[in-house]
Parts: sequence; C-alpha cells; structure tokens
Amino acid sequence: MPRISLSPSPTTAEGERPLSNVAYDGVIVTLCAWFLGGLYLDGWAHQHIAETELETFFTPWHAMLYSGLLASAGALGLTVLWNWRGGYPVMRASPVGYEWSFLGVLIFLVSGLGDMAWHLLFGIEADLEALLSPTHLALALGATLILTGPLRAAWQRTDAHGWAALWPMLVSLTLLLSVLTFFTQYAHPFASTMAAEPHRPSAALFGSGRPLARVTFYAQALGLISLLLQTALLMGVVLLAVRRWALPWGSLTLLLGLNITLLTLMRDKGYHSNPLDTGAFPLIAVAVLGGMAADLLRWRLRPSTARPAAFRLFAFAVPTIVYGLYFLALQLTGGGVWWTIHLWAGAIGMAGVVGLLMSFLVVPPPVKH
Repeated sequence: MPRISLSPSPTTAEGERPLSNVAYDGVIVTLCAWFLGGLYLDGWAHQHIAETELETFFTPWHAMLYSGLLASAGALGLTVLWNWRGGYPVMRASPVGYEWSFLGVLIFLVSGLGDMAWHLLFGIEADLEALLSPTHLALALGATLILTGPLRAAWQRTDAHGWAALWPMLVSLTLLLSVLTFFTQYAHPFASTMAAEPHRPSAALFGSGRPLARVTFYAQALGLISLLLQTALLMGVVLLAVRRWALPWGSLTLLLGLNITLLTLMRDKGYHSNPLDTGAFPLIAVAVLGGMAADLLRWRLRPSTARPAAFRLFAFAVPTIVYGLYFLALQLTGGGVWWTIHLWAGAIGMAGVVGLLMSFLVVPPPVKH
C-alpha cells in the first residue's frame, strides 16, 4: 500500500483529507486500465463472435472486466481502512480526488448485478442495444467515476510536472476519453469509415426499393455528424488538460494514439462490422501522427489562459490536422473518398470550428464591466 499521509498533522483543518501520491495514483490507474481493457475485450467479442455463442453472462471478457473492478474497489477500500486507522474520520479517509470513486464503485457493483439479471431476463444485447442498455449505461457512469480518480487527484496538486508526476493523470484522461468513444462508437469516423469509396451508397448495397439520393444524404449526414461529435469529445478532454497542466512532450500522442488503437482494434474485421471498412493500422497511424502534431503545436504555441489567442488557434488547428490526415489515409488506403471535395474539405473546416467553439467553453473571454 503506497504511503499517503496516514495521519493528520496537528494543524490539519477540519474537513481535510489525506493526499495521494504518484505511486498510489499509478496503482489505481493500472487497475482501472485492467477493467477498461475488459470493457473493450467485451466489445471485441460482440464484434467478432456470433450471437449464438454469447448467450451467457459468464465469459472471459466479463471476468476481466469485473475482476478489474473488484481489484480497484479493493484497493480503494483498503485505503480508507488504512487512513481511518491512521486517525482520519471514516467519512474523510478517502484521498483527495477519490471521493467520487467510491460512489462509482457502488454504482458499478449494483449495475453489474443488474446487468446479469437483465441478461437472464431479456437475453444478450447486440449492436446498438449493447451500448444503450440501461444497465450498461449505469456501468459506464460507475466506471467513469472510478477511473477519473487519479485525474481529480492530480488536479488538486500544484507540484505535478513532467512525465514522472503526470503519467497516472494522462492514463486516466485517456481512459476517460476511451469510455466516451466506446459508448459512441456507432457515431465515430474511425470506427466506421463512412466517407471511404467502398461505402458509396448503391443499389447493390441498399437495394433498389429506396431512393438512392435519400440514402446518399443520410450516409453523408451520419458521417459528418459522427466527425463533429467526436471532435467535440476529443477537444473537450484535450483542452481541459492543456488549460490545467504544462503537458510533457508526447502526452497528446499517447492520448489520441492509445484511444484510437483500442477503438480500431476492437472494430477491425469483426463478425458484425462492415468488411469494407478501412483496416485498423492506417487509422492508428493517423492518430499517432495527429497526436504528434498536437504535441508540436502545444510546444510551439504554448496555449494557456494567459495566451487566449494561442489557445484558440491550437483548438482550431488540432482537429483540422487530425481529420486532414484522416481523409488522406482514406484516399491512400481506404479505396479513395467518395465524398465530393466540397463535403470533405468542409468537414475538415467544421471540425476546426467545433474545436474553436470548445475553446470558448474551457477558456471563456473575460467580462469587462
């Protein structure tokens, strides 16, 4: 058990909680990565294994998911016991930043039991059902509260600088983004490459009973909406971190690269996935290159609350570069892009606009009286 201020000092103010350290945060975020890996493995199973083979709650991927959760809950519970024995009141024995993690554990455990009952009563969900099942959404809420504990803990510390101090926070941030992308994978341009030439609507794909122009419109609209939604999620997470910390070089490469790696490997060549989708590795390359470009921009522009113009330029440039690389990858490895230049160029520009607008939420303009 990492040492985390086991007893209050004589000058401890009423209501003060113990502080965690990097070692403790590292243990917790590693356990959180364990159960998030189980979540993505469960998603992989739903993509790659026939539904007839999934008609049971007791699977290896569920075992990884719930054992990771129990390990995380056990570590958090032992911490409370340790600090309580060290002199902290039990209601203030959780380290700073981890208060909501305990609520997350309770939500996850109750939802896990509910999920098993749901499966037994209504069967195993498939496709969108698996993402929108009420018990699965409750599990997502609980997991998010748990795995953001190291992020909240680092937020409260003023001495966190460099990789050695910030790596648990960066992994926690990546896990947060990965939960968001997992539960919105049905609307993610890296999960389904709707703009790639093989996805061009045709009578062979959709049948002759529907007006092709209407099918084409909905295919384009879905692709564009997916791109804008994921831009908002990505830049919300990125800008929050950039505003709070002087991120070490490689932070955004880790964030974007690991997130897209998990997503694309889960979806690649699955049982239910469209075999026309671009393979995982070109898209992983896009994420890594986009993350490197974001790191370079952060180093060069030095965006911060004290430099709002640089902050907004950064917010516009990052998604513009990422989706510029994305369409280039589809052109080179996905069989081409069937969208017109008006649409794909406009989509790249709109991604930048979404990033720019997100910057006004994270760093609003000053109010002059």
